[in-house]
Amino acid sequence: MAAKSNKFALYVLMFNMFIAMSGIGLIIPIMPEYLDTFGVAGQALGTLIATFALAQFLFSPLSGQLSDKYGRKKLIIFGLVIFGLSQLVFGLASHLWILYLARFFSGLGAAFLIPPMMAFVADITTFEERGKGMGLLGASMSLGFMVGPGFGGFLAEVSLQFPFYVATTVAILAAAISFIALPNVAPTVPAVPPKNENLLQQLKRSVYTPYFVMLLVMLIFAFGLANFQSTIALYVDKKYNFSPKEISVLITVGGFVGVIVQTFVINWLFKRYGEMKVILVNLLISAAAMIGVLFVHTFWTILLVATIFFTAASLLRPAINTLISKLAGTDQGYAAGMNNAYMSLGNMIGPALAGILFDIDMSSPYIFGAIILITCFLIANTWSSKKQQLLAASRS
Repeated sequence: MAAKSNKFALYVLMFNMFIAMSGIGLIIPIMPEYLDTFGVAGQALGTLIATFALAQFLFSPLSGQLSDKYGRKKLIIFGLVIFGLSQLVFGLASHLWILYLARFFSGLGAAFLIPPMMAFVADITTFEERGKGMGLLGASMSLGFMVGPGFGGFLAEVSLQFPFYVATTVAILAAAISFIALPNVAPTVPAVPPKNENLLQQLKRSVYTPYFVMLLVMLIFAFGLANFQSTIALYVDKKYNFSPKEISVLITVGGFVGVIVQTFVINWLFKRYGEMKVILVNLLISAAAMIGVLFVHTFWTILLVATIFFTAASLLRPAINTLISKLAGTDQGYAAGMNNAYMSLGNMIGPALAGILFDIDMSSPYIFGAIILITCFLIANTWSSKKQQLLAASRS
């Protein structure tokens, strides 16, 4: 019965993640036109993205800490409600400052949603099945973000505000389903829970955890990934005059392959090769794809390289999540919160720097991103080698 209950809980968590990511993706195709109604354009869009990431960075550690103290379910429901209401405020906004406020609260809602869900997966899966659970959660994240823009474009035919109303409705619906159907699983809290800490204290404590290097890898990976994701549409538009339809296919195909890999392949890869080897190989593949996009010129070859990149990225995130979770022991909420905070920091800085680099030279975000990812590989490989040496020494 417990196994069946845990499996159902995982499905509810996947649905929640899908709803949240759909809500984020839903508004992407209408944002340029929606911002035009406020008399602003590209710079405001970049700042709104950074505002969302800033809120995640600030509140993810608190979210993880509170989920250890009060349970995952309450935080997940709270996150869904805040996220849903912020979408409504965004759609009803009459002034630009309200957009920023709403976007900040969207990030806050995501911060109170994602770390508790990752910790919840750790609570309901065995050590051996942890990778499969994280992979399925990652697949629902990728699927939501992939189909969201398509739904958003379709719903915008009713009105520019209508997608925000739908996003609010489905988020509140997900909160109601979670309240009714999500079981109250006791979190695996530390034997001696840490005192309440502020963000700086939590960041300082993270330096001394056994998974700190993996947090750095997540930060650098997210930073490097943003160089590709935030500029690829501009790159193919400016250099090859790709149509919006071609750009949509470019992003959607990569996302779809990533969902398939996360759902059906990732658990086998983890069991056969281990999370660390998956991380190292895919850091090199993603760096090679970043450089490779500069040497291909047709739609189909660019599509191939972009798909390789997005597939590697789809393997990296759950592999890092799983390894951090396994190294965290009973500190699951705190680890998930810090993981999301480090990732958000990379997501916050990455797009801004990529935009500056793109304005200097269209190729520079990809060259710089590849260097960042190779640096990330060297850090992870050095850490892994030292860890293996220490393990071998302890056994001898």
